[in-house]
Formats: sequence, C-alpha cells, structure tokens
Amino acid sequence: MCGIVGYIGPRQATPIILNGLKRLEYRGYDSAGIAVLQDGKIEVRRDAGKLSRLNELVSQSPLNGSVGIGHTRWATHGAPSARNAHPHLGSTGEVVVVHNGIVENFLELRDELSAEGVTFNSETDTEVIVHLVEHYLAAGLDLTAAARRAFQHMRGANVVVLMSAREPDKIVAARLGNAGGVVVGFGEGEMFAASDIPAILEHTRRVVFLESRQVAILTREGMQLESLEGEPLAYQPQTLSWDPVAAEKGEYRHFMQKEIHEQVRALTDTLAGRVDFESGRIRLPELNLTPELARRISKIVITACGTAAYAGMVGKILIERIARIPCDVQIGSEFRYSDPIIDENTVVLAISQSGETADTLAAMEEGRRKGAIIWSIVNAIGSQAMRIADGYISMQTGPEIGVASTKAFTAPLVDQYMLAILLADLRGSLDEKTRRALVADLRLVPDLAGRTLEREPEVEKVAQALKDIRDCLYLGRGINMPIAYEGALKLKEISYIHAEGYPAGEMKHGPIALIDEHMPVVCLAPQDPWHEKMISQIQQAKARNGRVIAVATDGDDLIAEMADHVLWVPPTPWMLSPVVTVLPLQMLAYHIATLRGLDVDQPRNLAKSVTVE
Repeated sequence: MCGIVGYIGPRQATPIILNGLKRLEYRGYDSAGIAVLQDGKIEVRRDAGKLSRLNELVSQSPLNGSVGIGHTRWATHGAPSARNAHPHLGSTGEVVVVHNGIVENFLELRDELSAEGVTFNSETDTEVIVHLVEHYLAAGLDLTAAARRAFQHMRGANVVVLMSAREPDKIVAARLGNAGGVVVGFGEGEMFAASDIPAILEHTRRVVFLESRQVAILTREGMQLESLEGEPLAYQPQTLSWDPVAAEKGEYRHFMQKEIHEQVRALTDTLAGRVDFESGRIRLPELNLTPELARRISKIVITACGTAAYAGMVGKILIERIARIPCDVQIGSEFRYSDPIIDENTVVLAISQSGETADTLAAMEEGRRKGAIIWSIVNAIGSQAMRIADGYISMQTGPEIGVASTKAFTAPLVDQYMLAILLADLRGSLDEKTRRALVADLRLVPDLAGRTLEREPEVEKVAQALKDIRDCLYLGRGINMPIAYEGALKLKEISYIHAEGYPAGEMKHGPIALIDEHMPVVCLAPQDPWHEKMISQIQQAKARNGRVIAVATDGDDLIAEMADHVLWVPPTPWMLSPVVTVLPLQMLAYHIATLRGLDVDQPRNLAKSVTVE
C-alpha cells in the first residue's frame, strides 16, 4: 500500500526520496508527492498518477534542500487527485505530514478543528493530523511534544512522518498500532525513514524497526526514541544483509508470510473512507448503488474461482442474513455454461484479486448478455473486471505477490459485510440500532486480526507436529464452513498435502470413514451460533482416534480438554469471525510448507492469475 520515505542529511533530499519511492512502487499507488525544506520554507509537489508525473513536476519546478519527506498513496479517504495526494501542508505552511492508516475519529476531529476556524483543503483524514500539530505548536509546544499530543488524540492504527519549517533540523516519525511498518536507517551524518526497507537499502543497512506507540526524532546526528507518552527508550540498530528482492520481503522469509501479516493494514485500508462510525453508515460510492436500484434487486449471484469463490460463500451468508436478498454462489467456469436464470433485477457480483481471471470475466459477460447488473470486487485497479462492471468495490489490499492468496481473501469478506449493510440500509430492511451495532463491530477487525497474527509462534509449534502428515480433513459449519474449504485449499496449494474441506454436519454421511489415528481433523469451532454442533463433531472425531486441531475462541475450556492442539483466536462478532478464523489456517499451511522445504511463494503448477480457460 502507501509508501513513505524521509531524509535528513547533507545531500540533496529530492533524488533520494524519489528513488526510494520508486523502489516502493510494487506496493501499488495512485498518487505521489514530495515536500522539501527549501530556503527555510516547505515546498510541496504532488499530483495524481504515477511517479513519472511527480518527476515532471519536480523537473519543471526543482526542489533544493537536504530535509524532505515523500509519499505514494493508495486512495482511501477521498479520490485520487492532486488535492488529496500527500504530503499535506498545514494552514500556516510550517508543518507537513505524510501518513498511512486510518484516523478513525477524523470526522470528530475535523468538526472540532473547523469550529476553531481551520479550513480543510482535502477530503482526507490525514489533513486533521497536520492541523492538530499546528494547533499544539500555536499553544507553545515544540514540534515533538506537539506531534505526540496530536497522536494521542487520534484513534486507529497509523504511521505518521512529519517535519516543520519552525524546527528544520528534525523529522518526527511514529508508529501507532499496526498500520504498517516504520524502518529508520542510520547513515554517516544522515538519517532515513521509510515504510519499507527497499526504499533505503542502497544508502544504509543499519536499521531500527519502530514498535507500536513509539516516536522517533531524527536529526543528522542520529535518532532519539521515545514512547508516545514521551519516555526515552533504548534501542540497538541491526545490520541487514539482504539483496533487493529479499529487502522487499522486509523482516519476513517469504512474500506469503509478509502478506499474511499485511492483513492488518489491508483490513484497515479496506475500511478507510467507507465506514462512518459516527453516523453508523457505509459508503461505497464506486458501486453506483442508489436506493431505487437497491430496492429493485431480487437476487444476487456471486461468481468467482478458487479462494475468491470461498470468500463469496461467506458473502452469501452475510447478504442473506443482513440484507435479506436471496444469494447464490457459482464457480465462474460453471456459471458461463449453466444457462443461468437471471434478469435485469439480478446482480452478478464477481470477485477477483487480479480482475483478469478468464472464467470470472466470461461469467460477467454472460451476466451482461442476459441483462443483469454487473458488480465486481477487485484488487487490481484498472483491471478488466473493474472496467466492465456497472459498479465496483476495490479491495485496497495492495499488490499480492505470493501465489496463494491471503489478504485478497480477507478483504472481500469485509467488503461483502459492508455491502450487505449498505443494501439493507438502502432497502429499509435494517433498523438503526442494528445497523449501528453492525457498523461498530467493523472497528474491531484490524485489532482482532493483529492479535491473532501475534500468535504465530504457537501456530508454528502445531505445524511442527503436523509437517509429516499425508492427508488432512477440515470441518466447519455455518459461516465458517467456507473457511474449512479455504484452509484445506491453502494446505494443498503450498504444501502438496492432500486435504479436503467438508461441511461438518455431513461428516457422518461419508468422510467419517476416513478418520483414524493417522487422519488429522481441523475443526473450526469458534463461539458462534454453530459452536455446540461443532463440539459434537469434535467428540465424534475423537471417538475414532482422530487427531483434532481446533480453531477456538480464547477461554473455551471444553475445546481445550478435547482437542490435541488448539489454534486460539480472540472473541469476535460471529458475522466477522471468518476474517479471524482463517488467519491461523493461513499460518499453519505456511509453516508446514516451509518445514517441508517447499517454495511457498511459487508453488508448482500454479499461477497468480489464471488468464486462460
């Protein structure tokens, strides 16, 4: 997603920053900008489009100075445009900010600042940060203290880098939660800050990774590290020995592992600009959905392939439960040949990471031919599935390099949850209290994902115990039944172990014959409406000497007693539970594959985008 680069030292900052942003292009972006301290003033160049456009602006109006910050932005709050591009300059022209993440309470903060006479020049949440910092500077605080006070008023996971003409000898960088990383690089008489290592690798290999709630003050001489409350913190730089490809993986061994952990940021960005927690409403403007159209819809058919199809199975439950619209899920390759019964009141909703999957595109064309409304949920901006749709939702996860999809699975789960709420709201089928409660639950998602991913060492221990298995059965019920399918698919894709996902209630209709001491059974058993039924399935598996690996909610003592291994997840609202329960299964498949010495990022026989039938 968004890229950040900062520099302070004796050299010209502009080429260092522009080159660093270039090395972060793989993250995806739709606008770019740079700010440099020049002759005591902050000069900003920014625009929508690629870095080539920013380079043109800098060539036309050069920037000369040795302190600067730059940014590549993937639009969240506000469309891609020059006025929404970062960096954002404050009203006085003394402070400039770049930012990744979501300021969850930005509407509240914007209203407070507007009441004090502040004029906003963009649609972004980022702009409230720069005005907050200016507010505390005007109250007499220095830059670092003003920044900390501003950060303490912000809710949500955020990364912020800023500088000020009032104190031209420093850059302030902060990591607040899990909105992505901040790496600080140490040079000779110069310092660097970036959102990822490739941006600064050619200049230094001595780095420090900021932890959550840490604030770094960079000068030419080095770094002062503080807590968000201002307490000094000790640190020890580490020396990296990565090549450029390895550097893109950051601290992770593989792109897949990195992308598993990027889901906190991806989920944060999925919510950005779309959820108004104050009013309890959802905004999906690119869907072109009006109340009249919402009321006209009589059926939704979700079409997709592979992992995306399993995400669609979760979406079916959400749409039917929340919006009360009949919903079906059909594999793209089957839909196009099935002579589907659809008409002008049917929505065909395609889900695709690449937006170029041949079977999914063909299904969309079949829907178009029969007069249906065509929507898509797509990750790749500008892809075919986005262009040919009547409306779309962008996943906003950034590029996914690993072949086995991870963040492009969890993002559309949240997208479909938001879609279901919006449809119900526009159709008048959801009372305000329920709508507000459903929307409020979305605030929990990034933190729940982060807490689950922190348990990777526990998952790795389970993987160690399972690395030599030859078969595995995954069972789930209700909204977590598709997660059983997805968990089995991940294991098959990257570890080459035969695995089968199955509806748990159907186990006694055949698969139970497979269960013995050699057959591991992964059971999705969080505390949801199907919890008691899953307890029964676990008991049946244990009665036949099956090895049970349960995905269960923290504190479930009954599961702990019955299962051989437990992959714990935090308590989660049941309709959002698949976002959390799939994470340990992604990590389990990843670690089993790595323990078997396999190529996780490029598994045999598979391609990232299947563009042929």
